[in-house]
Amino acid sequence: MNFIISGKNIEVTRGLRDAIEQKLGKLERYFTPETEIIVTLSVEKGRQKIEVTIPVKGSIIRSEQTSNDMYVSIDLVEEVIERQLRKYKNKLVSKSQGHPTAATPSGSIRTEFIESEDESPENDEIRIVRTKKFGVKPMFPEDACLQMELLGHSFFVFSNADTEEVNVVYKRKDGSFGLIEPEFS
Repeated sequence: MNFIISGKNIEVTRGLRDAIEQKLGKLERYFTPETEIIVTLSVEKGRQKIEVTIPVKGSIIRSEQTSNDMYVSIDLVEEVIERQLRKYKNKLVSKSQGHPTAATPSGSIRTEFIESEDESPENDEIRIVRTKKFGVKPMFPEDACLQMELLGHSFFVFSNADTEEVNVVYKRKDGSFGLIEPEFS
C-alpha cells in the first residue's frame, strides 16, 4: 500500500507517520500492494482531525474522525474503515448472488478478502427499518431548503420546478446548503 500523507496546520512528524502506517497498515490484508491510501491530518480549533480516502474501483472508502488527540483519531478512523470494508464486501458478494469470485473487482481489493468467510457481526448488515411515502410537489431549491429548515431535517427530497427532476438539498457541516441533482450515465 502506498501512503500519501499530508498535513494542514500540523507538521507530519515521524511519529505520526509511523502511527498511521502501523495502524492503517493492518488494512493491508484487504488491498493490493499498489493501492493508494490518501491521509490528511489537520488541526482546527484545537480539534485533531484525520481524513482517509481509499479509491477502489467504482467506489471510495472514506472516513473522517476528530478528537482531542491525533493518535485517538487515527485509532477511530481505522475502526470505521474496517467496518466500511466489511459492508463493501457484503455488497459485492450480494451483487454476485453469493458467488464471491464473480464479485471480485479488478482493482484495489484483494480476491482473498472477497472470497473469505464473513467474520463480521450481524449488526454490520444494512437493514431498512422504515419506509416513508410522501407527495413530492415541484419547488425551487431555495424553497426546499426553507422547508427542510422548518422540518428540522438535515436533507429534503423534492421535485425541482426548473428541471422537473427529483433533487435533494442537504445541510453541510459548515452550515451552508448543498444540492444533489441526478446524473444518469
